[in-house]
Amino acid sequence: MSSTPTQKQLEREVGRRRTFAIISHPDAGKTTLTEKLLLYGGAIHLAGSVKSRRAAKHAVSDWMEMEQERGISITSSVLQFPYGKNSINLLDTPGHADFSEDTYRTLAAADSAVMLIDCAKGVEPQTEKLFKVCAMRKLPVFTFVNKMDRYGRQPLELMEEIDNVLGIPAVPINWPIGMGKDFKGVYDRREEKVILFDSEGTHGEAIVETEKLDLDDPKLESILGPKRYEKTLEEIELLEIAGEPFDLEKVRNGEQSPMFFGSAMTNFGVQPFLEAFIEMAPSPGEVKDPPVEPTRPEFSGFVFKIQANMNPNHRDRIAFVRITSGQYTRDMHAKLVREDRELKLSYPQQFMASDRGTVDEAYAGDILGLYDPGYFKIGDSISNGDPVEAKDIPRFSPEHFSVVELKDPLRRKQLEKGLDQLSEEGTIQVFRQPHLGNQTIVGAVGILQFEVLTHRLEHEYNVKVRLRSLQFKYARWIEGEFDEAKFERQDYTMVLKDKDDLPIVLFRNDWALNFVKQNHPDLKLLPNPPGTPGLEELHGKGWDF
Repeated sequence: MSSTPTQKQLEREVGRRRTFAIISHPDAGKTTLTEKLLLYGGAIHLAGSVKSRRAAKHAVSDWMEMEQERGISITSSVLQFPYGKNSINLLDTPGHADFSEDTYRTLAAADSAVMLIDCAKGVEPQTEKLFKVCAMRKLPVFTFVNKMDRYGRQPLELMEEIDNVLGIPAVPINWPIGMGKDFKGVYDRREEKVILFDSEGTHGEAIVETEKLDLDDPKLESILGPKRYEKTLEEIELLEIAGEPFDLEKVRNGEQSPMFFGSAMTNFGVQPFLEAFIEMAPSPGEVKDPPVEPTRPEFSGFVFKIQANMNPNHRDRIAFVRITSGQYTRDMHAKLVREDRELKLSYPQQFMASDRGTVDEAYAGDILGLYDPGYFKIGDSISNGDPVEAKDIPRFSPEHFSVVELKDPLRRKQLEKGLDQLSEEGTIQVFRQPHLGNQTIVGAVGILQFEVLTHRLEHEYNVKVRLRSLQFKYARWIEGEFDEAKFERQDYTMVLKDKDDLPIVLFRNDWALNFVKQNHPDLKLLPNPPGTPGLEELHGKGWDF
């Protein structure tokens, strides 16, 4: 067991850590970028093309059977790898169009986010949704414009779109030299050097060779050709005149986004991005208003994710804990604050997809997987010092709804257990309809989650169910007193109770929602449960979830 660290050791370990999530729309190249970051970190030695996953080369962060069958990410994974003197914790969020509440919860454990944008498509709907969650938490967001090896939109146009759609100015840290088959490299604005990439390399399977040149080096003009060279000089000059200056404090406050260009598939631009990101992104000790000082000697952390049956052979349940202060050592004792219960934290795990390694020590910013016999809930705090306030992790409004019909009534107990565990994970939300004998209704942020639900109930809990779709579009929590009976009599609304017995109303369409708003102006209709922290300001901007 490790000895108690000195204050200097704690500060050094906390300063080494970077804990971040990647957010993107489907097919922006998130899985490829994740793989290439691991390649540059030395965690894997050869990158296999993600496109060949159906032929059994699954991405390093995908582990669930359904993910491997379909070649998509459904759950959020946690990957740890070194880079130089730093220790990187990458929270990998689902990239499929139908993501779940688990995605939102994962962002609660991040200190910053990388927003991945397809250069041909710009800001897409899922990216916008996830960015809003980052804005809610005031997370620093770093922009990586991907697929520059293909022809897409002009960089200046993408900068303008990010500012207009997301309300955050993007400040290029580097600038692309060419696009498509003419993508030769990037200009590093801070070093004032051009980084050229070896296009005759290993097709993205290994670390790409680079060459640095001054902007006025004659060799650069001969490589690019006179026209491309002149265009590059013009773009860089325009950027210096028109662009907003880089301000690290604004970045740390979530008010400015550093912008990078590259191609994850070919590895072009990945290393310059990673090195600049590590330099600019906050360590846990540099995060604004942390719940507890990360260099506090006493260990503390919070549960942001629970995953049942990560190993179906063992029917295990893992609570993912983000460490917020102190040092974790194996077999240490800590209190579950909510129940004032002392626990022995044995056999903690760190992850590379389904590969697990037992941890001897860990520090603020690290993610632990703790075996959970049923003690933990999302948002729980654990500590071996003064109690730390539980982390309030918000729930978000589901967009799809179904009635759960059990095929074998004798499996009711197993169904309840499965629904309870899967709702804890954020796969689905469970509601009851009190007026119809507490009929079970499930809600999901993405419709794929219903397939995940039926698949996992059958294969992990031996429960077969039918899901009958309900044609409702919106769910709104009600704050304050209201006449339930009045809403129950309408065919365009349905009144349910959530897991905390709070009333929630489903609306069939836009007309129904607007009709109720107009006819009940004093009624507070909330897209999130009453008291959800950090959302009021965003709702004031007209942002919804």
